[in-house]
Amino acid sequence: MLEKTDSLIFDLDGTLWDATETVARAWRAARKQIDFDIQEITKDDIRNVAGMQHDLIYNKLFPDLTDEQKKELMEISGREEMEHLKKYGGTLFDGMQDALEYLHGKYKLFIVSNCQDGYIEAFYDFTRLGHLFRDHECSGRTGNPKSDNLKDIISRNNLQRPVYVGDTNGDYEASAKAGTPFVYAAYGFGNVPRYDVNLNAPSDLKKYF
Repeated sequence: MLEKTDSLIFDLDGTLWDATETVARAWRAARKQIDFDIQEITKDDIRNVAGMQHDLIYNKLFPDLTDEQKKELMEISGREEMEHLKKYGGTLFDGMQDALEYLHGKYKLFIVSNCQDGYIEAFYDFTRLGHLFRDHECSGRTGNPKSDNLKDIISRNNLQRPVYVGDTNGDYEASAKAGTPFVYAAYGFGNVPRYDVNLNAPSDLKKYF
């Protein structure tokens, strides 16, 4: 199966980097700008919603807020998140840059994430790794679930045998719906019982691919 792979599509948070501290800091800043009460959002909270569609996160974390309050919070927190990411970024998992540079010489690389629009570009700018990826897509731009965005990336780039690399069960389910083998980033945030390949560290990408 892996011998025929022509491309790797990556999830972002929990797969390529950890930006939970920065995102939690952005939430603290957003909390000070609203006139209704919400609980403090921690790094663990961010990890627990990793992989969810950006707009659905607010329903899970703040089920008691009105739709108007959720909309206001989404706008403020989204703005703060982008400003904080541009300034503080996240931390690439150990060995990830070396693995990506290695893979770039052999495969076409892509990113598909459930993040807000602009988040992937902020990742590119902060890490200066954008040149390694040919295309990307996110639910924040399309409004579509990850499986549909995977299919769009596959179609518009004419990929024949892609694999999807992710760290949550949602990533696995999206991969299954899109018809791609799933490579589990076990060093990330989630716990996935089903996968085609298990990565204990980013360096394992060089072993399997």
